[in-house]
Amino acid sequence: MKVFGFHLISVFAVAHAAFVPSSKIGANKASFLNVKARGEGYGSPLDNISETIGNTPMVKISDRIAPEGRTIYAKCEFFNPLSSVKDRLALSIIETAEKEGKLKPGDTVIEATSGNTGIAVAMMCAQRGYKCVITMAEPFSVERRKLMRMLGAKVIVTPKAGKAGGMVAKAAELAEEHGWFLCHQFETDANWKFHELTTGPEILNDMGDTKLDYWVTGYGTGGTYHGAGKYIKEKSPDTKIVLAEPEAANLLASGIATERNDDGSPNGSHPAFSAHPIQGWTPDFIPLVLEKGEELNLKDEYVAIPDGVAVEMAQSLAKNEGILTGISGGATMWAAVETAKNAPEGSVLVAMLPDTGERYLSTPLFASISADMNEEEMEIAKSTPSYILE
Repeated sequence: MKVFGFHLISVFAVAHAAFVPSSKIGANKASFLNVKARGEGYGSPLDNISETIGNTPMVKISDRIAPEGRTIYAKCEFFNPLSSVKDRLALSIIETAEKEGKLKPGDTVIEATSGNTGIAVAMMCAQRGYKCVITMAEPFSVERRKLMRMLGAKVIVTPKAGKAGGMVAKAAELAEEHGWFLCHQFETDANWKFHELTTGPEILNDMGDTKLDYWVTGYGTGGTYHGAGKYIKEKSPDTKIVLAEPEAANLLASGIATERNDDGSPNGSHPAFSAHPIQGWTPDFIPLVLEKGEELNLKDEYVAIPDGVAVEMAQSLAKNEGILTGISGGATMWAAVETAKNAPEGSVLVAMLPDTGERYLSTPLFASISADMNEEEMEIAKSTPSYILE
């Protein structure tokens, strides 16, 4: 079955699924119900890279991080082909535009992004043969610019002072001047509808007969929250939805609405915004996609993320779980852990991990990680006589 041009395949056929030897499946059938045997293969070859988008796995977090008596699963969106949840958005926007006749061969696609959407849009443009231009505010990590250019995109860097609103305005200006197709990720219904069609069903299907007590997410555009949250509330009304945002940029908590242009884009910076380190989360305006989700009253609980804890949790996930996620993933997991501490014993939570930690090499996430050997490593090197780097 194909939806939006990609195969809806079960978790048994995800490209990045965990694998176990066939001999162990019989020994503990329940534990390995959704796990393929190593060597079994993916399935039939796919037509193109976009068909690998979605069906990302959920991974249990150990009691080194999860509070005792509570179960937390991480929905690992870095298993998408370009390593972020935004691959879903890009696929939906491009294929919706093609279906509606808004894109034709040789056209140019433009979008404003903190990085992940731009990388995903550049991937889709490369696969479909479109030209791609990305506008991106100066503070976002340089590795994201390089990845987009590697995928063939032109990256227009906007001044830091303009914040996210500046890069959005620049993209609209360029689209109008040159007649390019503007993705409108912050406004388009194609964003949240794809999460309603895929992300939400994946979570509940993979939970099986296990009751999901809490679903925890943050927001960038609000597409995951709006779409997956809508599906989860409709199919599992007792599940509590927890929405997080940076304490330093408490736009939702402020109760102040974003002023908008006729197309739904922001008309100026939100007064409650201040700079925060969680790249991809909470631009300096409330996206229309998020606002529409809030109108559905999906949110049951709200968590403000204090400064520093997102980086600490992302580092903890790497060192304790072997899970390499970005600062936004650390923020979401911190919110999930704090929620779990106050949840009834036996509660089950799912936290969204939007992307990979490799996208943050030049950010505070890796500031304490040295490329050179430290004293302990030098001591190990000198414990045998050969090949010692002086």
